[in-house]
Amino acid sequence: MRTVRRSGVGPAVGLLPFLVYVTIFLVVPTVTVAVGALQDEDGRFTLDVVRTLGDDTVVRALWRSLEVSVVSAVVGAVLGAVLAYLIVDLPPTNFLRRTVSAICGVLAQFGGVTLAFAWMASIGFGGLLTNAFAGLPGFSENGSTWLYDIPGLILVYTYFQIPLMVIVFLPALEGLRPQWREAAVNLGATRTQYWLRVGFPILRPAFLASLLLLFANAFAAYATAAALISQGALILPLLIRSALTSEVVLGQQHLAYALALEMVAVVAVVMGLYAWLLRRTSRWLP
Repeated sequence: MRTVRRSGVGPAVGLLPFLVYVTIFLVVPTVTVAVGALQDEDGRFTLDVVRTLGDDTVVRALWRSLEVSVVSAVVGAVLGAVLAYLIVDLPPTNFLRRTVSAICGVLAQFGGVTLAFAWMASIGFGGLLTNAFAGLPGFSENGSTWLYDIPGLILVYTYFQIPLMVIVFLPALEGLRPQWREAAVNLGATRTQYWLRVGFPILRPAFLASLLLLFANAFAAYATAAALISQGALILPLLIRSALTSEVVLGQQHLAYALALEMVAVVAVVMGLYAWLLRRTSRWLP
């Protein structure tokens, strides 16, 4: 009796749309950026453009981007983890838990120009709260400029980092098995000892992975910062915008490619660490 062999090509056909999508929106732009960073205005391959990444302006923008990303990610990760911990013990059908999860799902995607406008309309120049507190001691009728600087970016970024942390860290908290806590209690461990010696060590890779995800989310954000800071290049995305649109210094297109390649390299390293931590997390959590 003849055995019919099934070809493995059939199931792979379903991946073609995904592969086409990845090629068009990920591979092609990355290759374009890499090639553009290694070319001059005449199309000749050179490393001169890449060497400009060591200039003071670029290094300063890089450090500011790292500062905004790290601080907003740490604050968002800690506060988001606490909020997730407060609702994880509630039943999935609980009204409070469903409400918090729904709000986090909306706020995590509430960014860009809309988010920047919301903060400017609240505490910016002539904002609602600015006018409301204008008569109080220590408050100015014109508001403060800190919203349009690094502290303002950190505050606004943290706004969407906290709900994102709740979304990505809540499954890890749900993965803690009740049997582990019961076993620790039966062995005489207190609640604090359980978390210090069992809970936290198990959740550490998941927490760090979520922290890296938040860092990458803030590091690559552009629209919110562009709407909040109309002039200047405090961070790398705004420096790329300046290189592409500046009417004062022309011919900086390849510098923008080099800056984008630098950002791609940073995000690639971060997401590589993120994938490695997720593999470690999968050993313990379902």
